[in-house]
Amino acid sequence: MGPLDLLTHLLNFVAPAAVVGLLVAVLSPIFIRKVTVARVLTAQAAINSIAGLAALVAGLLFFGRDGKMASYALMVLACASSQWWAMRR
Repeated sequence: MGPLDLLTHLLNFVAPAAVVGLLVAVLSPIFIRKVTVARVLTAQAAINSIAGLAALVAGLLFFGRDGKMASYALMVLACASSQWWAMRR
């Protein structure tokens, strides 16, 4: 595997966490009217994405392979939990 292939695989591994983290940060003010602790959208998206990426890495370590639906469910739960935690007061 060359360096370009490795980069492509890593970006494809990170992409679902980044997209879900951004979508949760963008769509959360529509459903929840509270003011967040991290008021900047990029900070919220970064926190959610990091939590989702940690969940995907945990799923990869637990199952031994990528792309399991349980890993993606854990990612969504982690992103939603980090957004909830950021919005509590």
